[in-house]
Amino acid sequence: MVSKLTGLVVEDEWLLRLELAEELATAGWQVREAGTGEEAVALIDQIKGEGGQVDFLVTDIRLGGPVDGWDVAEACRKIWPGIPVIYVSANPIAEKRRAEGSAFLSKPVEVEHLITTCRRLIGDHA
Repeated sequence: MVSKLTGLVVEDEWLLRLELAEELATAGWQVREAGTGEEAVALIDQIKGEGGQVDFLVTDIRLGGPVDGWDVAEACRKIWPGIPVIYVSANPIAEKRRAEGSAFLSKPVEVEHLITTCRRLIGDHA
């Protein structure tokens, strides 16, 4: 039995987070959610401590607290180097902070474009 890949969705707008998580789950992935950067970093540590894995990250950049989406991506990459990162934001991208091999999608994001981008970045694992 092949286990599902797990995505982490980090978005402070709860309705958008819910929509993204539901669409990704419908596409066949397990989804974990966080509403703040701080919550995301704590969840990453928890998943690592349980011996789990996050296979891709979808994160807003501006999260309304001291830990932003750039920081979340860096925390993920510290534990899981090379993890696919999809930034979904209405804010401009800061190329210096962008994770290598990541994608940037402007809000409002079309869900099909997000799913296609996830599949492309995940590659053969999707």
